[in-house]
Amino acid sequence: MKVTICEDGPFLVTGSVPLYELAITHDKEGYAIGWKEEKCYPEQEEYAPCRCGNSHSKPFCYRTHVNVHFDGTLTGVRERYRDGIEEIDGPNLTLTDKKPLCVHARFCQRSGGIWNLTRQSDSDEAREIAIDEAGNCPSGRLVVWNAETGVRIEPEYEPSIAIIENPLKGEHGPVWVRGGIPVECPDGTLLETRNRVTLCRCGKSCNKPLCDGSHTNP
Repeated sequence: MKVTICEDGPFLVTGSVPLYELAITHDKEGYAIGWKEEKCYPEQEEYAPCRCGNSHSKPFCYRTHVNVHFDGTLTGVRERYRDGIEEIDGPNLTLTDKKPLCVHARFCQRSGGIWNLTRQSDSDEAREIAIDEAGNCPSGRLVVWNAETGVRIEPEYEPSIAIIENPLKGEHGPVWVRGGIPVECPDGTLLETRNRVTLCRCGKSCNKPLCDGSHTNP
C-alpha cells in the first residue's frame, strides 16, 4: 500500500487502504477531545483523493485541477521529524513539538494546554490528558515520550486514510495518512514514513504536500 502524489494532480492511494471520514468532537466548553466516524467508504483497490480543493466529487478527484490550473508544486522542506523540534521536559513526560506540521486541529488546548500538562506530568491526571492530546494530534506535530525510558508513546493505527472534518468550526481538514503508509513524491522519493501524516486537500498550503492549516483561513 502506498500514497502517491501526482504532479499537479490528486493523491493516488493503492493497496486496498481503508478510507474513512472522521469528524472532530468537542466537549461542552468547545475544546477538541476526540473523533467520530461519520462514514466508512467501500473498499477499493485504488482511489484518488482530491488535493486541489475544488472537486465536485469530494473527497475524490473530479479532474477539476485541470480546469483551475492547480499548481501542486511541492514547497515544503523535506526534513525528518527530529530536525528542528522543540523539546519540553516534564517530570514523567517529554514533549516534542514540530511546529511547521501544525494543522490547527486544536486538540492541544484543553486543560491549560499540552505544554503545561507536560510540565505537570507528575500528576496522573495531567499525564493522561497530555498523552491523549498528543495522540489525537493528526499530523504528529506533538509527540510525548516516557521521560525515564525515552520510549515514544504513540497511538496504534491500522494503515488507513481519514478525511478530517470539523463541523463545529465549519472546516474541511486534511487527508490523514495513518499507520505508517509510505508517501511517494512525484520524483519517486519518499517522505519520512510516520504513524501520522496530514496532506493538504484544500490546495492552499504553503507546505505542500503537507497541510499547514490554511483550510482554517476564511
